[in-house]
Amino acid sequence: MLKPRSPEQHEFDHVVEFLNHQLRADSTWPINSEYPTALTPSNMHNMSIITEEGATPEQQKIISHALIKPIVTKTPYAIYKLGAIGSVVTDPSHRQQGLSTLNMQNCLAKATAQDCDLVILWTDKTEFYQKFGFELAGSENTYVFTEPQTQRTENTRFVKGTQVDPQAILKLYSQHSVGSLRSIDDIQQYLKIPNSNVYTAWSSSNQLLAYAIDGKGADLQSFIHEWGGQVDALIDLVSHMVKTEHKSYHLMVPDHSTNLRKTLNDLEIFCHRGFLAMLRIHNFEAIAMKVKRAFRAEGLDQIILEKQHGQIVFGYGQDLYTLDQEADLAKILFGPTSIDEMTFIKPETREILGAILPMPLWVWGWDSI
Repeated sequence: MLKPRSPEQHEFDHVVEFLNHQLRADSTWPINSEYPTALTPSNMHNMSIITEEGATPEQQKIISHALIKPIVTKTPYAIYKLGAIGSVVTDPSHRQQGLSTLNMQNCLAKATAQDCDLVILWTDKTEFYQKFGFELAGSENTYVFTEPQTQRTENTRFVKGTQVDPQAILKLYSQHSVGSLRSIDDIQQYLKIPNSNVYTAWSSSNQLLAYAIDGKGADLQSFIHEWGGQVDALIDLVSHMVKTEHKSYHLMVPDHSTNLRKTLNDLEIFCHRGFLAMLRIHNFEAIAMKVKRAFRAEGLDQIILEKQHGQIVFGYGQDLYTLDQEADLAKILFGPTSIDEMTFIKPETREILGAILPMPLWVWGWDSI
Protein backbone atom coordinates (compact mmCIF):
# COMPACT_ATOMS: atom_id res chain seq x y z
CA MET A 1 0.00 0.00 0.00
CA LEU A 2 1.28 3.43 -0.94
CA LYS A 3 2.01 5.56 2.13
CA PRO A 4 3.16 9.15 2.53
CA ARG A 5 6.44 9.82 4.31
CA SER A 6 9.02 12.52 4.75
CA PRO A 7 11.91 12.34 2.28
CA GLU A 8 15.36 11.32 3.40
CA GLN A 9 18.20 13.86 3.22
CA HIS A 10 19.63 12.23 0.10
CA GLU A 11 16.24 12.60 -1.64
CA PHE A 12 16.00 16.39 -1.45
CA ASP A 13 17.37 16.93 -4.97
CA HIS A 14 14.88 14.35 -6.27
CA VAL A 15 12.03 16.26 -4.61
CA VAL A 16 13.13 19.51 -6.27
CA GLU A 17 13.52 17.73 -9.62
CA PHE A 18 10.01 16.26 -9.32
CA LEU A 19 8.47 19.65 -8.48
CA ASN A 20 10.42 21.40 -11.23
CA HIS A 21 9.05 18.91 -13.75
CA GLN A 22 5.47 19.06 -12.47
CA LEU A 23 5.13 22.74 -11.58
CA ARG A 24 7.89 24.71 -13.27
CA ALA A 25 8.59 22.94 -16.56
CA ASP A 26 9.02 26.25 -18.41
CA SER A 27 11.14 28.03 -15.79
CA THR A 28 14.86 28.56 -16.00
CA TRP A 29 15.31 28.46 -12.21
CA PRO A 30 14.68 25.69 -9.67
CA ILE A 31 11.43 25.95 -7.72
CA ASN A 32 13.20 25.86 -4.36
CA SER A 33 14.74 29.26 -5.15
CA GLU A 34 11.18 30.68 -5.15
CA TYR A 35 10.41 29.27 -1.70
CA PRO A 36 13.75 29.45 0.13
CA THR A 37 12.33 28.95 3.64
CA ALA A 38 9.88 26.17 2.73
CA LEU A 39 11.55 24.06 0.04
CA THR A 40 14.79 23.65 1.93
CA PRO A 41 16.58 20.68 3.54
CA SER A 42 15.83 22.14 6.98
CA ASN A 43 12.09 21.76 6.30
CA MET A 44 12.23 18.22 4.89
CA HIS A 45 10.49 16.82 7.96
CA ASN A 46 7.46 18.87 6.88
CA MET A 47 7.43 17.48 3.35
CA SER A 48 5.27 14.52 2.39
CA ILE A 49 6.08 12.30 -0.57
CA ILE A 50 4.75 9.08 -2.01
CA THR A 51 7.00 6.84 -4.08
CA GLU A 52 6.22 3.95 -6.40
CA GLU A 53 5.78 0.55 -4.81
CA GLY A 54 8.18 -2.28 -5.44
CA ALA A 55 11.26 -0.20 -6.17
CA THR A 56 14.46 -0.47 -4.18
CA PRO A 57 15.29 2.56 -2.01
CA GLU A 58 17.84 3.72 -4.57
CA GLN A 59 15.33 3.50 -7.43
CA GLN A 60 12.21 4.88 -5.79
CA LYS A 61 10.46 7.40 -8.00
CA ILE A 62 8.52 10.24 -6.40
CA ILE A 63 4.95 10.34 -7.74
CA SER A 64 3.20 12.72 -5.32
CA HIS A 65 4.21 15.57 -3.02
CA ALA A 66 2.90 18.16 -0.55
CA LEU A 67 4.49 20.21 2.21
CA ILE A 68 3.57 22.33 5.17
CA LYS A 69 5.52 25.29 6.52
CA PRO A 70 4.76 26.52 10.06
CA ILE A 71 4.56 30.32 10.27
CA VAL A 72 4.29 32.25 13.53
CA THR A 73 2.13 35.31 12.86
CA LYS A 74 1.60 38.26 15.18
CA THR A 75 -1.59 40.34 15.25
CA PRO A 76 -2.82 43.06 17.65
CA TYR A 77 -5.06 40.52 19.41
CA ALA A 78 -3.17 37.22 19.26
CA ILE A 79 -0.19 35.30 18.01
CA TYR A 80 -1.13 32.41 15.74
CA LYS A 81 0.83 29.46 14.49
CA LEU A 82 -0.21 28.94 10.88
CA GLY A 83 0.55 25.85 8.87
CA ALA A 84 0.92 26.95 5.22
CA ILE A 85 0.43 24.09 2.75
CA GLY A 86 1.74 24.16 -0.80
CA SER A 87 3.27 22.28 -3.73
CA VAL A 88 0.49 19.71 -3.65
CA VAL A 89 0.91 17.74 -6.87
CA THR A 90 0.72 14.20 -8.22
CA ASP A 91 2.29 12.88 -11.41
CA PRO A 92 -0.45 12.78 -14.11
CA SER A 93 0.05 9.05 -14.66
CA HIS A 94 -0.78 8.34 -11.00
CA ARG A 95 -3.74 10.65 -10.45
CA GLN A 96 -7.25 9.60 -9.37
CA GLN A 97 -5.74 7.20 -6.82
CA GLY A 98 -6.14 9.41 -3.75
CA LEU A 99 -2.41 10.15 -3.42
CA SER A 100 -2.83 13.90 -2.87
CA THR A 101 -5.47 13.09 -0.27
CA LEU A 102 -2.96 10.90 1.57
CA ASN A 103 -0.34 13.65 1.45
CA MET A 104 -2.85 16.23 2.67
CA GLN A 105 -3.81 14.01 5.59
CA ASN A 106 -0.13 13.61 6.43
CA CYS A 107 0.42 17.40 6.30
CA LEU A 108 -2.56 17.96 8.58
CA ALA A 109 -1.15 15.40 11.00
CA LYS A 110 2.13 17.35 10.97
CA ALA A 111 0.13 20.52 11.70
CA THR A 112 -1.37 18.80 14.74
CA ALA A 113 2.01 17.56 15.94
CA GLN A 114 3.39 21.11 15.71
CA ASP A 115 0.45 22.79 17.49
CA CYS A 116 -0.78 24.82 14.53
CA ASP A 117 -3.85 26.93 15.28
CA LEU A 118 -4.82 27.42 11.64
CA VAL A 119 -3.89 25.86 8.31
CA ILE A 120 -3.87 27.99 5.19
CA LEU A 121 -3.36 27.42 1.46
CA TRP A 122 -3.81 29.14 -1.88
CA THR A 123 -5.54 27.30 -4.71
CA ASP A 124 -8.26 27.43 -7.35
CA LYS A 125 -9.29 23.83 -6.59
CA THR A 126 -11.63 24.85 -3.80
CA GLU A 127 -13.91 21.79 -3.91
CA PHE A 128 -11.01 19.39 -3.29
CA TYR A 129 -9.81 21.24 -0.20
CA GLN A 130 -13.28 21.83 1.21
CA LYS A 131 -13.33 18.07 1.86
CA PHE A 132 -10.59 18.68 4.44
CA GLY A 133 -12.48 21.47 6.20
CA PHE A 134 -10.96 24.42 4.33
CA GLU A 135 -13.09 27.39 3.36
CA LEU A 136 -12.42 30.64 1.52
CA ALA A 137 -11.96 33.15 4.31
CA GLY A 138 -10.14 36.31 5.28
CA SER A 139 -10.21 39.49 3.20
CA GLU A 140 -7.92 40.88 0.54
CA ASN A 141 -8.24 44.22 -1.23
CA THR A 142 -6.48 44.50 -4.58
CA TYR A 143 -6.04 48.07 -5.81
CA VAL A 144 -5.30 48.42 -9.53
CA PHE A 145 -2.91 51.23 -10.46
CA THR A 146 -3.35 51.90 -14.19
CA GLU A 147 -1.72 55.34 -14.25
CA PRO A 148 0.63 57.35 -12.03
CA GLN A 149 -0.78 59.57 -9.31
CA THR A 150 0.30 63.12 -8.55
CA GLN A 151 3.50 62.95 -6.49
CA ARG A 152 2.85 63.35 -2.78
CA THR A 153 6.41 63.54 -1.40
CA GLU A 154 9.34 65.81 -2.20
CA ASN A 155 12.96 64.97 -3.05
CA THR A 156 12.20 61.24 -3.10
CA ARG A 157 14.59 58.99 -4.96
CA PHE A 158 13.36 55.71 -6.47
CA VAL A 159 15.56 52.66 -7.03
CA LYS A 160 14.95 49.29 -8.68
CA GLY A 161 17.23 46.49 -7.51
CA THR A 162 17.97 44.02 -4.75
CA GLN A 163 21.00 45.80 -3.36
CA VAL A 164 19.11 46.86 -0.26
CA ASP A 165 20.16 46.50 3.36
CA PRO A 166 17.95 43.68 4.73
CA GLN A 167 17.96 45.45 8.09
CA ALA A 168 16.31 48.50 6.50
CA ILE A 169 13.61 46.31 4.92
CA LEU A 170 13.09 44.47 8.20
CA LYS A 171 12.74 47.76 10.09
CA LEU A 172 9.86 48.90 7.89
CA TYR A 173 8.33 45.42 7.77
CA SER A 174 8.31 45.28 11.57
CA GLN A 175 6.01 48.30 11.62
CA HIS A 176 3.17 46.18 10.23
CA SER A 177 0.66 45.28 12.91
CA VAL A 178 0.06 41.86 11.32
CA GLY A 179 2.76 39.64 9.85
CA SER A 180 5.01 36.66 10.37
CA LEU A 181 8.05 36.78 12.59
CA ARG A 182 11.10 37.16 10.33
CA SER A 183 14.84 37.39 10.71
CA ILE A 184 17.44 39.27 8.69
CA ASP A 185 18.46 35.93 7.16
CA ASP A 186 14.86 35.40 5.98
CA ILE A 187 14.89 38.81 4.26
CA GLN A 188 18.25 38.06 2.66
CA GLN A 189 16.88 34.83 1.18
CA TYR A 190 13.67 36.48 -0.02
CA LEU A 191 15.62 39.20 -1.81
CA LYS A 192 17.28 36.48 -3.92
CA ILE A 193 14.02 35.05 -5.29
CA PRO A 194 14.27 34.96 -9.11
CA ASN A 195 11.95 36.96 -11.37
CA SER A 196 11.08 39.19 -8.43
CA ASN A 197 11.55 42.95 -8.60
CA VAL A 198 12.41 45.11 -5.61
CA TYR A 199 11.56 48.82 -5.70
CA THR A 200 12.50 51.27 -2.96
CA ALA A 201 11.86 54.93 -2.15
CA TRP A 202 14.54 56.97 -0.37
CA SER A 203 14.66 60.37 1.28
CA SER A 204 17.29 62.99 0.48
CA SER A 205 19.17 61.79 3.59
CA ASN A 206 19.20 58.19 2.26
CA GLN A 207 16.53 56.93 4.65
CA LEU A 208 14.37 54.09 3.32
CA LEU A 209 10.83 55.47 3.14
CA ALA A 210 8.99 52.62 1.43
CA TYR A 211 9.52 49.38 -0.45
CA ALA A 212 7.41 47.32 -2.85
CA ILE A 213 8.02 43.80 -4.16
CA ASP A 214 6.58 42.78 -7.52
CA GLY A 215 6.41 39.10 -8.46
CA LYS A 216 7.61 35.91 -6.86
CA GLY A 217 9.15 33.40 -9.24
CA ALA A 218 6.45 32.21 -11.60
CA ASP A 219 3.65 33.60 -9.43
CA LEU A 220 2.32 37.05 -8.54
CA GLN A 221 3.67 38.85 -11.60
CA SER A 222 2.51 42.49 -11.66
CA PHE A 223 1.15 41.98 -8.13
CA ILE A 224 2.75 43.93 -5.30
CA HIS A 225 2.46 41.31 -2.56
CA GLU A 226 5.02 42.82 -0.17
CA TRP A 227 5.28 46.45 0.79
CA GLY A 228 6.00 48.70 3.72
CA GLY A 229 6.68 52.28 4.76
CA GLN A 230 4.93 55.63 4.72
CA VAL A 231 1.60 55.83 2.88
CA ASP A 232 2.51 58.81 0.67
CA ALA A 233 5.94 57.40 -0.17
CA LEU A 234 4.43 54.01 -1.03
CA ILE A 235 1.86 55.54 -3.37
CA ASP A 236 4.61 57.59 -5.04
CA LEU A 237 6.69 54.42 -5.39
CA VAL A 238 3.88 52.46 -7.05
CA SER A 239 3.18 55.42 -9.34
CA HIS A 240 6.87 55.44 -10.30
CA MET A 241 6.64 51.73 -11.13
CA VAL A 242 3.61 52.29 -13.35
CA LYS A 243 5.33 55.16 -15.13
CA THR A 244 8.72 53.54 -15.70
CA GLU A 245 7.58 49.98 -16.41
CA HIS A 246 4.66 51.08 -18.61
CA LYS A 247 2.17 48.65 -17.12
CA SER A 248 -0.50 48.35 -14.46
CA TYR A 249 0.20 47.06 -10.97
CA HIS A 250 -2.04 45.36 -8.43
CA LEU A 251 -1.39 46.40 -4.84
CA MET A 252 -2.58 43.78 -2.33
CA VAL A 253 -3.82 45.43 0.88
CA PRO A 254 -5.29 43.91 4.07
CA ASP A 255 -8.44 45.30 5.69
CA HIS A 256 -6.56 46.51 8.75
CA SER A 257 -4.38 48.90 6.69
CA THR A 258 -7.02 51.56 7.23
CA ASN A 259 -4.91 54.66 6.50
CA LEU A 260 -3.63 53.29 3.21
CA ARG A 261 -7.07 52.06 2.16
CA LYS A 262 -8.69 55.40 2.98
CA THR A 263 -6.10 57.26 0.91
CA LEU A 264 -6.45 54.88 -2.04
CA ASN A 265 -10.25 55.09 -1.87
CA ASP A 266 -10.06 58.89 -1.78
CA LEU A 267 -7.90 58.72 -4.91
CA GLU A 268 -10.62 56.54 -6.47
CA ILE A 269 -8.20 53.72 -7.27
CA PHE A 270 -10.24 50.75 -8.46
CA CYS A 271 -10.40 48.02 -5.82
CA HIS A 272 -11.31 44.36 -6.16
CA ARG A 273 -12.32 42.73 -2.89
CA GLY A 274 -11.54 39.03 -2.49
CA PHE A 275 -10.56 36.33 -0.03
CA LEU A 276 -7.19 36.00 1.68
CA ALA A 277 -6.94 32.23 1.14
CA MET A 278 -8.51 28.90 1.99
CA LEU A 279 -8.46 28.60 5.75
CA ARG A 280 -9.03 25.75 8.18
CA ILE A 281 -9.49 26.14 11.93
CA HIS A 282 -7.16 23.36 12.99
CA ASN A 283 -7.16 23.71 16.77
CA PHE A 284 -10.58 24.92 17.83
CA GLU A 285 -9.79 25.07 21.55
CA ALA A 286 -6.68 27.21 20.98
CA ILE A 287 -8.51 29.57 18.62
CA ALA A 288 -11.49 29.87 21.00
CA MET A 289 -9.16 30.71 23.87
CA LYS A 290 -7.42 33.44 21.85
CA VAL A 291 -10.70 34.93 20.65
CA LYS A 292 -12.10 35.06 24.19
CA ARG A 293 -8.84 36.57 25.45
CA ALA A 294 -9.13 39.31 22.80
CA PHE A 295 -12.66 40.19 23.92
CA ARG A 296 -11.72 40.15 27.58
CA ALA A 297 -8.79 42.49 26.89
CA GLU A 298 -11.42 45.01 25.75
CA GLY A 299 -13.47 44.50 28.90
CA LEU A 300 -15.99 42.18 27.22
CA ASP A 301 -15.78 39.20 29.56
CA GLN A 302 -19.06 37.41 28.76
CA ILE A 303 -18.02 36.19 25.31
CA ILE A 304 -19.04 32.60 24.56
CA LEU A 305 -17.28 30.38 22.00
CA GLU A 306 -17.34 26.65 22.63
CA LYS A 307 -18.50 23.29 21.32
CA GLN A 308 -21.60 21.63 22.66
CA HIS A 309 -23.19 18.43 21.34
CA GLY A 310 -21.37 18.63 18.01
CA GLN A 311 -22.25 22.27 17.40
CA ILE A 312 -20.34 25.51 17.85
CA VAL A 313 -22.03 27.86 20.30
CA PHE A 314 -21.13 31.54 20.16
CA GLY A 315 -22.54 34.82 21.40
CA TYR A 316 -22.41 37.14 24.36
CA GLY A 317 -23.94 36.63 27.78
CA GLN A 318 -27.28 34.84 27.42
CA ASP A 319 -27.67 35.69 23.71
CA LEU A 320 -26.28 32.55 22.05
CA TYR A 321 -26.25 31.16 18.51
CA THR A 322 -25.09 27.92 16.91
CA LEU A 323 -23.06 26.87 13.89
CA ASP A 324 -22.71 23.39 12.45
CA GLN A 325 -19.28 23.72 10.82
CA GLU A 326 -15.94 25.23 11.74
CA ALA A 327 -15.57 26.37 8.11
CA ASP A 328 -18.42 28.84 8.70
CA LEU A 329 -16.77 30.01 11.91
CA ALA A 330 -13.55 30.83 10.03
CA LYS A 331 -15.42 33.37 7.88
CA ILE A 332 -16.96 34.98 10.96
CA LEU A 333 -13.74 35.16 12.98
CA PHE A 334 -11.45 36.32 10.17
CA GLY A 335 -13.81 37.68 7.50
CA PRO A 336 -15.18 38.37 5.04
CA THR A 337 -18.45 37.83 6.92
CA SER A 338 -19.47 41.03 8.70
CA ILE A 339 -21.29 40.79 12.00
CA ASP A 340 -23.58 43.58 10.78
CA GLU A 341 -24.74 41.26 7.98
CA MET A 342 -25.89 38.64 10.50
CA THR A 343 -29.31 40.17 11.09
CA PHE A 344 -30.55 37.16 13.06
CA ILE A 345 -28.30 38.31 15.91
CA LYS A 346 -29.72 40.92 18.27
CA PRO A 347 -28.51 44.46 17.48
CA GLU A 348 -26.87 44.93 20.89
CA THR A 349 -24.99 41.62 20.52
CA ARG A 350 -23.94 42.52 16.97
CA GLU A 351 -22.46 45.75 18.31
CA ILE A 352 -20.44 43.88 20.94
CA LEU A 353 -19.20 41.13 18.58
CA GLY A 354 -18.42 43.69 15.88
CA ALA A 355 -16.05 45.49 18.25
CA ILE A 356 -13.55 42.67 17.72
CA LEU A 357 -14.75 40.61 14.75
CA PRO A 358 -13.55 39.97 12.20
CA MET A 359 -10.09 39.69 13.72
CA PRO A 360 -7.18 40.80 11.50
CA LEU A 361 -5.30 38.04 9.68
CA TRP A 362 -2.83 38.45 6.83
CA VAL A 363 -0.05 36.51 5.14
CA TRP A 364 2.44 38.49 3.08
CA GLY A 365 3.45 37.18 -0.34
CA TRP A 366 6.98 36.21 0.63
CA ASP A 367 5.48 33.77 3.15
CA SER A 368 3.03 32.15 0.72
CA ILE A 369 3.92 28.70 -0.60
